Amino acid sequence: MSPLGPGPEAARPPALDGGWGWAVVACSFLALLLGYGSPQSVGVLYPEWLLAFGEGKATTAWVGSLVVGVGLIVGPICSVCVVNFGARPVTVFSGVMVAGGLMLSAFAPNVPFLIFSFGIVVGVGVGLLYTATLTITCLYFEKKRGLALGIVTTGTSVGGFLYSALQSELIERFGLDGCLLVVGALALNVVACAGPMRPLTPPKYYLKQRAAILERRLQEEEEKPSAKDPVIAMETRGRSLFSCSAFVRMIKMKMRRYSQCLSSMLSVLQDRVLMALCVSLFLFSVGNFPPQIFLEDLARSSGMTEGVASISLVSLNAIGAGVGKLGLGVMADVPRVDSVLLYALTVGVGGLGVLLIPLASSYLDLQVLSVVLGFLSGNWTLIPYVTSQVVGVEKLAEAHGILMFFGGAGLTLGPPVVGCFYDFTQSYNVAFYLSGGCMMVGSVVLFLVAVLPRTDTPPPPLPPPDTELISCTVTTPTDATSPDT
Repeated sequence: MSPLGPGPEAARPPALDGGWGWAVVACSFLALLLGYGSPQSVGVLYPEWLLAFGEGKATTAWVGSLVVGVGLIVGPICSVCVVNFGARPVTVFSGVMVAGGLMLSAFAPNVPFLIFSFGIVVGVGVGLLYTATLTITCLYFEKKRGLALGIVTTGTSVGGFLYSALQSELIERFGLDGCLLVVGALALNVVACAGPMRPLTPPKYYLKQRAAILERRLQEEEEKPSAKDPVIAMETRGRSLFSCSAFVRMIKMKMRRYSQCLSSMLSVLQDRVLMALCVSLFLFSVGNFPPQIFLEDLARSSGMTEGVASISLVSLNAIGAGVGKLGLGVMADVPRVDSVLLYALTVGVGGLGVLLIPLASSYLDLQVLSVVLGFLSGNWTLIPYVTSQVVGVEKLAEAHGILMFFGGAGLTLGPPVVGCFYDFTQSYNVAFYLSGGCMMVGSVVLFLVAVLPRTDTPPPPLPPPDTELISCTVTTPTDATSPDT
């Protein structure tokens, strides 16, 4: 299951589109605010880590890149966890992971340990949290799903805005270690946010356990008279052998389903517009995320912050991102607006903004660029619209998962690449020129592919079902009762 496709319509109750669903939206918004607050404002922590550990900018940048990129890369695994265990338990577990990773980072002796505690542990935690909150929101809303998802996802930007100022104040009062301990304690409140996330359907794991218990009881009842009647004992042994062969056939059926799913994903990649979108998203993620981490360090190293008492660049970027998510989402709903070209335009303008960063001569210039780049980074809310326009609603979940993988890879690689260029040249100019150039290339590629006429090719036919699997489906009661198959 994917957050974008919670399951077949006939297998789940109708969405409420209001009522208790708004309580779920409020708790999901607050959970993302608390969970993503520190990762979204990692640009405030980055200069402090440089001073504390004395490592190179490229090595230290892995911390901020992994905490954002890992959550997207492991998105399919997070979706499987939500499908099997439900949104509420996954949210509780993610809150413990985020809080534990942040508190553990306070005792980090070096950057490699920090990469594990903050980058991987917190990154996987926020990935689980993001998948769980979007999934439960989609289950509660259908007609107002766009509005509900817009409100929920804005929590990440609001968290980045609030935590950038909060972490700066905590660092001044309690130091870097104390700041991480306090922020980790605040993240524990994500556990409380999971309370109102009441599931509308039982999780798949619960259904499997219930079916297994019922099957075990039936087998016990059938095997009771086997000790008295040898004929019945022989029949029972024969049934057990048949059960083993049926189990083998069930495994073959599962493997065939996985191969069919893989074939379906590969057929999605045959669409040239989707491939161009994957390339564009990867290049955009490589170029757009580094300024969020390095702008504060650029301003400090250039002496632009001396005598300036104003809002931080990370906060301004978060404000712009929140406005951009809502504004670009509204623009995508306009009938005559092509969401693919709109996304390509935001990527191109964002690349132009990154190219202008080395030309900034004052802190005010960097503030303006931070707001503009933040607004354009809100184009993440366009990805579901663009994907549905390119491949259709039927393949939305598969295509969206592929795109998230490319986006997560770009977010992970971008900051370390920029840090390597700084370590070699001792200047951010070349690094930002490279970042902006990547975004411009991604915009041009997507624009050219989108305006060219498309030739629709039929997807390759799926392999015919194996005839021996018909009897195997009878032996698996979960196939008939599970809402997610």
